[in-house]
Amino acid sequence: MVVTHITPMDTDSAVSPSKAKKNRRKITRKTAGNAGPSSSQSHRSEDNDEEMSFGTHDALSTPQAGSSSAPTQNADDEDELMIDTDPTALTTSNDAPAFPPLAPGADKTTLKSETRRIPIPPHRMTPLKKDWLNIFGPLTEILGLQVRMNVQRRCVEIRTSKHTKDIGAIQKGADFIKAYALGFDVNDAIALLRLDDLYLDSFEIKDVKTLHGDHLSRAIGRIAGQDGKTKFTIENTTRTRIVLADTKIHIMGSFQNIKIARDAIVSLILGSPPGKVYAGLRTVSSRMKQRAL
Repeated sequence: MVVTHITPMDTDSAVSPSKAKKNRRKITRKTAGNAGPSSSQSHRSEDNDEEMSFGTHDALSTPQAGSSSAPTQNADDEDELMIDTDPTALTTSNDAPAFPPLAPGADKTTLKSETRRIPIPPHRMTPLKKDWLNIFGPLTEILGLQVRMNVQRRCVEIRTSKHTKDIGAIQKGADFIKAYALGFDVNDAIALLRLDDLYLDSFEIKDVKTLHGDHLSRAIGRIAGQDGKTKFTIENTTRTRIVLADTKIHIMGSFQNIKIARDAIVSLILGSPPGKVYAGLRTVSSRMKQRAL
């Protein structure tokens, strides 16, 4: 007798072959569906890489194209600018600047009004009033200044006007009035207005040597001489004008002539005899004549 064992089959495992095929198809589809996204992602990543690579190539290539196009545009712009500019402006820009000629009266500018006040010593006020016509005439006619005498302040005031042509006119006028206040004659002081190389020099006897009493009086007498002979000789030899005002000495003349006259006066103050001073003046005058020739 044969005994057979029959194992009960599960309902799940006992599936018809048609269902098994369907399951296989589903599984394959699922696996394909599961594998599809990864493959598609890989394809997409590759496509993206390729696009990135192409994009980099394009990005590298596009600036070159832009750079190649930019110089052409700049060159075109420069050509247009060169065409628009005038050739004369380009040539004159490197040259020295050209200024138009001045008008005939352009250099004569209007001067600002300047005022000077020259004090007058008390002992010169009376001579000033007497010679006033001879003083303010040259100042107004030659220099074109405005002049007035201030009696209360004991001074002479001068001012520039529209008729003043020279810039240094007010300085010349001040020197002229100062020379008259120091004691020079009007005719000698007018030379300061007409000549440019005349100056005034003043010093005292005590600047050379300290003297007192009779020694000071004898020094003044040696400078003046008998009846003013020594002073006149120094003036004529050196072509200067000398004024002895007590212990003060004023000299008017050119720079070189003032130096010669001052040296002669200093030697007289120091005690040199007048004869020795005359001999020195002769040699100096002869040298001056030779230089003049």
